[in-house]
Parts: sequence; structure tokens; C-alpha cells
Amino acid sequence: MDLLLILTYTAICIAVFKIFNIPLTKWTVPTAVLGGILIIGTLIFLMNYNHPYSEHTREYFVTTPIVPPVSGQVVEVPIKPNQPVRKGDVLFKLDPVPFQATVDSLRARLASANEDLTRAVELKKRGVGRDRDVDLTRAARDDIAAQLRNAEYELSQTEVKAMSDGYVIQQALFPGVIAKSLPLRPVMIFVNKEGQNYYVGWFRQNSLLRLKKGFEAEIAFDGLPGQVFSAEVEGVLPAMSEGQIQPTGDIISPRSAPYAGRIPVLLEITDPEFDQYIDRVPGGAFGQAAIYSDSFHHVAIMRKILLRMSSWMGYIFPFH
Repeated sequence: MDLLLILTYTAICIAVFKIFNIPLTKWTVPTAVLGGILIIGTLIFLMNYNHPYSEHTREYFVTTPIVPPVSGQVVEVPIKPNQPVRKGDVLFKLDPVPFQATVDSLRARLASANEDLTRAVELKKRGVGRDRDVDLTRAARDDIAAQLRNAEYELSQTEVKAMSDGYVIQQALFPGVIAKSLPLRPVMIFVNKEGQNYYVGWFRQNSLLRLKKGFEAEIAFDGLPGQVFSAEVEGVLPAMSEGQIQPTGDIISPRSAPYAGRIPVLLEITDPEFDQYIDRVPGGAFGQAAIYSDSFHHVAIMRKILLRMSSWMGYIFPFH
């Protein structure tokens, strides 16, 4: 941004010297240089202080790690990566044979337990049996019934289904893989279509002086050169990852703070024209953002022009 401003001033000076035939002397050149330092320095200070800019802005999206409720061998993966999936569609299937065998065994045991309970009740009615025998038989029957319900539930979970509309990314699951029911070992990553995307600009810490909810903002994505979308500051997140600690046996040291972190600012795109480009902005898209405070608002036009110039430069060379 600052380089663009300097280059613009240099171009203006060259044009003025050429148009008005101003000679290059020891007075005119230093005057132009010192005037540029004073003018550009003042404008940059007012612009940077009152209208913060971030060259690090990213779209964040929430993913759901798919972990099967039961462990087993994958026998079928009917879905394809990056293709729309409807709620209730089967993502993959596990081998149901061992689970079906458990269900069949428990059903047989439950039938036998029901017969034992019937005999115990009949013997009680004849005065041969005891209440305790009936109670123990009924408890055994109920325990088997509970095991059967759990086994039937596990059998139903051999078909892992989508809980919402979305799509699977980075699909690397194929038949033959043993899928474990471990939270730390998901077998798929699912992106919820109805999930909210977050646009976060990472601003320098001194920008906190001019960051407030409701301030006008603009976002330019690297993948859409020349396009700038109006936005609004939704909030300033109250913490930075560089300062977080967890209970450990180590004491924090200066080495844990090698550089100053940036302030995460949550932005909401309010531009209605963004709807026609949203499919062209992939999750995790990178860009740049500017925030316009209510102080020295007339200087904001410079920031807007520079942001658009920087966005158009995306046609010439990559930002990163």
C-alpha cells in the first residue's frame, strides 16, 4: 500500500516537471523530495492510524470429522469426493456380518430367557416356585433385552450416513480399510453446506485504537482481482492464539513469544453482489481487508483507492 502511494506521487511529480517544463535543479528536486516525504508521511500516518489495513484476511469454514460409532472393516464407499451429498445419504458401509451375528445370538438368548420366565411364573402359580426365582429370571431376561437393543443399534451404525447436506473433501477411504471408533482418527472430513463461513482479517495490535463493531469495511480476495466487496466489522475477537497456555509442567519463557501476534477481526460481507461470486470463493480463500473508522473519514478515500489498486495488481502477479 505504502509503495503504491509513493509510486503515485512519483508519477505525479514526473508529470508536473514534464508538463510545466520545470528544470531539474538543486532547489526543485529536493523540494519535490522533501515535499513528498512530508505529504506522503502525513497521509500515510493519518490513513494507517484511522483506517487500518490487513494484508492477511482469510475465509474460515467449519468441518465435521466423520468417526464411525462402531469399528469395523469398510466394505463400500458409495459417495464421491467434492460432490453434493444429501442428508441421510450413506457415506460408507462397514461389514455387518459380526454385528448381525451378535444380534442373532442375543435374539436366541432372549427367546430362551422369555421361555424361562414363563416357566418360572407358571411354577410360582402352582406354588412350586418362589418370587425370588421369578425376579432373577426376569432380571436376566431384561439384561439380555438391553444387550440386544445395543447390538441392534450397533448394527444400524454400520451404515454411516450424512447428518446434513454438504460434501466430503479429501476422500481417502476405500473398501478394506479398518475404520476405528476413535475420536482422534476420523476417516472422512465433511463440510456442512448450511454451515456459516467466517471472514477474519488479521490486523496489527496498534489497530485496536480504531477497531469497533459496526465500522465500515471492505474485502478483496486474491482469487477475484479487481473485485472489492463492502463489509462491516462484526466484532473483535478478545484473544490471540500466541498467548494461550494449557496446564503443563513447563513454565512459560520469552522463547514462547518470538513475535507479536495479530488481532483477529471478524468481518461480515454485506455487499449483495457477493452472492454471484460466492461459488468462486473456495473455503480458506485468502485476501486483504480495510476498515474505515469514523475519524478523518475524508482520508478513507485514499485507502479505498489503494485497496482497489492492490486488488487490480492481482492480474499482474500473485500476492503471495
